[in-house]
Formats: sequence, structure tokens, C-alpha cells
Amino acid sequence: MIRLFVAVALLVANVPLAFAQHGGTPQEQNACSRDASRFCRKDLGNDGAVQTCLQQNRSRLSASCRKVFESHGM
Repeated sequence: MIRLFVAVALLVANVPLAFAQHGGTPQEQNACSRDASRFCRKDLGNDGAVQTCLQQNRSRLSASCRKVFESHGM
């Protein structure tokens, strides 16, 4: 059980990196972390793939994550 918790924590910790390369603030990164974990789990660790995945799932994203993409013209 502890190993599972550690593995999930490490995966979620890498999600914000997807937005870091595009100048996302910590708040913007947090806004999309849950969506990235939910929709793009297989892509975690590959920043470009996570961003692409989130864009492909735009209609399913939380309102706060959609706002992040809109604010960056995506």
C-alpha cells in the first residue's frame, strides 16, 4: 500500500512540469494537475505529450484547467 501511495505521489508531482516549459505559474499548474492525472496518466513524465493530451480532452477538463489553456491562447 505504501509503494502505491509513493508511486502515485511521484506521478502527480511530475504533472506541473508540463506547464513549466510554457511559463505556467504554480497556480496554473495546480489547476491542471488533477486533470492530467485523470486523463493523461500514460503520458506523465513527457511534458509535451501531457499538454497535447489535455488539449485533446479539452471538453472534459475542469473549468479551472480550461481557463489556463484559454489564457495561453491554446
